[in-house]
Amino acid sequence: MGLALLQPTTRWRSNFLLTLNNKTAAPATAVRPTTTLPDAAAPRRATPGAPSPFAALGISGPLVNALAKGGITEPTPVQSMTIPDALNNLDVCGKARTGSGKTLAFGLPIIERMTKSQPKRPQALVLVPTRELASQVARSLGLVATVRGVRITAVYGGMSLNRQSDVLRAGIDIVIATPGRLNDLLQRAALDLTAIKTVVIDEADQMADLGFLPQVEQILRRIQHEHQTLLFSATLDGAVDALVRRYQKDPVFHEAVTPEEEEPTMLHRFIGVSEEEKVGVAADIASGPNRTLLFVRTQRGAERLVKQLAVKGLEAGALHGGMSQPKRERALAAFSRGTMPVLVATNIAARGIHVDGVDIVVHHDPPEDTKTYLHRSGRTARAGASGIVVTLVAPEQMRDVNILRREAKVSEAVVPMSAGDARLGDLAGWTPPTEDLSAMREPRLAPGPRPGMNNARRHVPTGNNGQPPRRFGPGNANRLAGNGERGPASERAPRVERGAAVYASSPADRSERGEQRRAPRHAAWGRRSD
Repeated sequence: MGLALLQPTTRWRSNFLLTLNNKTAAPATAVRPTTTLPDAAAPRRATPGAPSPFAALGISGPLVNALAKGGITEPTPVQSMTIPDALNNLDVCGKARTGSGKTLAFGLPIIERMTKSQPKRPQALVLVPTRELASQVARSLGLVATVRGVRITAVYGGMSLNRQSDVLRAGIDIVIATPGRLNDLLQRAALDLTAIKTVVIDEADQMADLGFLPQVEQILRRIQHEHQTLLFSATLDGAVDALVRRYQKDPVFHEAVTPEEEEPTMLHRFIGVSEEEKVGVAADIASGPNRTLLFVRTQRGAERLVKQLAVKGLEAGALHGGMSQPKRERALAAFSRGTMPVLVATNIAARGIHVDGVDIVVHHDPPEDTKTYLHRSGRTARAGASGIVVTLVAPEQMRDVNILRREAKVSEAVVPMSAGDARLGDLAGWTPPTEDLSAMREPRLAPGPRPGMNNARRHVPTGNNGQPPRRFGPGNANRLAGNGERGPASERAPRVERGAAVYASSPADRSERGEQRRAPRHAAWGRRSD
C-alpha cells in the first residue's frame, strides 16, 4: 500500500521531477519532491523595471503593491513553491522551518480568492496552536487583507467569548483560531462552517506535541463538504502524517531546504554550573547589550527567575501560560521593541512566536527532549542572522544533556564556569572543545535512574495494589493558559497519589512550584524514609 501511495501523480512538473525511494521522510501520500532554493527570508529588493516575482506566482497587483509597501518584494522558497498550487485550489502539504514565510504562503492565496462572507459563515479557517501565533498571523495577513476589504479576526482563550461571538455574527471572512476556543464557539453556535472553502493547519507538529490533534479532528469532521486543506509543519511524521492521509485529498508536497552554505550561524555553548551559581551565570550572560531569551520549565520558575535577576540588578519580563493575555502581549511587545531586552519564558515561546533580533537563547532549565531544544534554539539565528544558544548544565543533568547533544548532533563539550567569568560576557569570543558524539554511551534501556528525578530518594510505591502511581492520561492535563486546550507536561503540575511515591517530580521541581511535599512513611519501620 505504501508503495502505491508514493507513485508519481500527474501534478508533478518536469522541473521538479525526482525519483523517490521507499525511505523518503515524506508522508505516505502523493508528494512533490524536495526543492532547494536560496533562503529569501530577509526581504530583498526586486530589480527595477522587472516583473514582480509575486505577480509571476499569480498574485494580483494591489496585493503586490501592499507587500512592496511593507518591504516584501521577493517571495521566500516556501512561498514560491506553494502559492501557485494553493491558487489552483489544490491541497498542499508544506514542510519548512519556523520563520520561513509560511504565513504569507497560505494567506496570500486565500485573500486573492476571497469574496464577501455572510454573517457567521466565514470562508477560510486557520487553526494555530497558541494565542501568540494566532495574533501574529492576524497581524501579518492584515497588512494585505485591507487592500481587498477582507475581514480577519483571531479567536483564542483568555478573551471574552461574548465579544468574539458578536464579531463572528457581524460577518468575518477569515477566522484564525486555536482549536479549543473554536470548539467553544461552535458549541455556542457563534459560527457556521458550512461555507468554509479553505482550511489551514499551521504548525501541525506543535499541535501534535501539545495534544491538540483530537480537537483539530473534531473541527475537521464538521466540514463534510468539498474544500481545500493546506497543512504546514516543520516535521511531517507520526501523528501529522496520519492527519495528512486522513484529511487531505491527493496533496502536493513541498519541502523548502536551505543550502548548507546559507544556513544561519548558530553557536552552541554548554556551561556547567552548580545550583548556587546558576542565577549568577544567567545574569552575567543577559547583562550585556544583547537581547536575551531565557527558557525555564515551569510558570513559577519563570516568575522566580525574574525576581532573582532583579536582585542582580537586571530587569526582565516573564512570558508563560499563567499570565493573562494582555500581560502576555505587553511582555512580548516590550521584548520585540527592545525596551525589555531580557525575557524569561516557558515553552509557550518556543514555537510560533517571531521576534527578530534575538541574540542569545539560554536554556536555563535544559529541555526535556531534542525537539524542544531545537525549537527553543530556533528563536535565534533567524532569517540568515547569527545567534548563540547557551545551555546551563547542573552536575546531575550531565547524562541527559549528553544524550541531547548526541541526538541534536552538537559536539561542543560542557565547559564548567562560575559567575564573574569573563567568557560569559563574550560567548562568541572563545571556542569550546568538541567531543566525539559516537563515543558517547547510548542511554540505558534497563530499569534505572529516571531523567529529572532525585534518584537518591526514589521510593517503592505502597498503594495502587503495588503498581506505580498512575500518570497523566490524555485528558487529565492542566489547560495551557489562554487557548482553552490541554497543555504539555512542562506547563502543568504533577498529581499526588496517597500512599505512593511522586514519580513525576524531584525536590528541585517541587521547590520550583513553591511546594514542599513530604515523602511517604517507610512501610517496615514506620518512619519517614528521608
